[in-house]
Amino acid sequence: MPAVALLLPTATYRAADFLAAARALGVDVVVVSERTQALAESMGDRALVANFDRPETAATEVVALAQRTAIDAVIAVDDQGVITAALATEKLGLHGNPPDAVMAARDKARFRRALAAAGVRQPAFHEIGPGDDVAAAAAGVGLPWVVKPVALSASRGVIRADDLDAARAAATRVRSILEAAGEACDGSLLVEQFVAGREIAIEGLLRDGALEVLAVFDKPDPLDGPFFAETIYVTPSRLPPRQRDDAAAAIAHACAAIGLREGPIHGELRIDEHGLPWVLEVAARSIGGLCSRALRFAAGVTLEELVLRHALQLPVDDLLRREAGAAGVLMLPVEKHGTLVAVDGVDEARTVDGITEIDISIAPGRDVVPLPEGDRYLGFVFARSDTPAAAEDALRKAWSKLDVRIV
Repeated sequence: MPAVALLLPTATYRAADFLAAARALGVDVVVVSERTQALAESMGDRALVANFDRPETAATEVVALAQRTAIDAVIAVDDQGVITAALATEKLGLHGNPPDAVMAARDKARFRRALAAAGVRQPAFHEIGPGDDVAAAAAGVGLPWVVKPVALSASRGVIRADDLDAARAAATRVRSILEAAGEACDGSLLVEQFVAGREIAIEGLLRDGALEVLAVFDKPDPLDGPFFAETIYVTPSRLPPRQRDDAAAAIAHACAAIGLREGPIHGELRIDEHGLPWVLEVAARSIGGLCSRALRFAAGVTLEELVLRHALQLPVDDLLRREAGAAGVLMLPVEKHGTLVAVDGVDEARTVDGITEIDISIAPGRDVVPLPEGDRYLGFVFARSDTPAAAEDALRKAWSKLDVRIV
C-alpha cells in the first residue's frame, strides 16, 4: 500500500479533504505538522512535529522519518509547507519539483525577476528596502501602485496606494503585518503597477513540465482595492475561448520561467481591456481554503485525489475532465475587526436553489480580523448549476440571507 507524508499546518482548512482523499485511494498517511495535534498523537511513529519556518531542518526530519516508515510522496497542502516538501522530496529521490523552483514561487520578488527575464507579461515592479523612499524606488511605475510583502499569501498585506503618501503609509503597514505574522519585517517589499481589468484564477496540474488546465475561475466581483479580499469564484470562465487559452499559456510560461515541472499549481491573472493576460502570481500548490470542494472531475474524483494520484505516479489521464455544468464558491469575508457572535441565516441560505453546502469555519466567540492584516475567511458557500451565471446568482442570493454579527 503506498504511503504519503501530508504536511498539515495546524491552521489549514484542508486536512479533512486530503485525509478523505487518502482513504478513498487506500493510501497510508504520515502527518507532519508544526504542532502536536490530536490526530498526530493517535498516529505514534506515523506523525512528526516539524518547524516549516526552518524548511531545511524540517525536510531532514521528514527524511529521518522515512527511515522508520515508508514514504512514497511528500505533499504540502498549503503554502507554509511547500519548501519543506520540495526539499524532502528531492532528498528522498521522489517525484516532485526542484526546490529552487518552489522557492521562487514563494518569494514574490524572485518570482517577478524570473518572469521579467523570461519575457512573461506581468506588472511593472520595483523592490524597496526598509530605508528606501517608496517614491524614489518606484520611479517609472505609474500610479496607482500595489504595495505587497514578498512572502505571505491570500492577499494578506497587499494594499493599493493611489498617491505617494498612501504608498509610504502602506509600506509601513505591510512591515507591521509581517512582524505580526512572525516574518522578517526588515527585508524587501514589492511596489507593483496596478493592472486594471477582470481577475481570473487557473487551477492546473503540471506533468513533466506540461500544464493540464483543470479549471478556469472567474472572479466576478471587482478587485480594485485598497485591499483585495476575494469573494466569489465561478467555473467555467465566461471569457472567450481565445482569452482563456492565452491565460493558460501565460501561466504555463510563468511556471517554466521559475522551473516548476510537477504537481498542482494555482495561478492568478488579470485580463486587461484588450483581452491580454497579466500574470499576478503562481503558487506551487492547489487552490486554498475549502475552495477545491467546488471542483469534481471524472467519476466524481476530487482535486485532492488527483494531487495524491499524481504525486504517487498513479494513473490520472482518464480523470482530468471536470464534471459537466457550472460550480462556484463564495469565500465569506471578514468585514470588520472584533469578536464573532454568530452567522445567522445559514439554514435559510441552504434552501436557495443551487446551493450544495455551507461551511462556517470560525466558531462564535473567536476574534476575527479583516484584510490586509487577517488571513481567515468566516466560511465557504458552494453552488452548482447548469450555467456560470446561475451558480453566481445562487451564491449571491445565499450571501444576502447571511447575517454576520461581529462586536
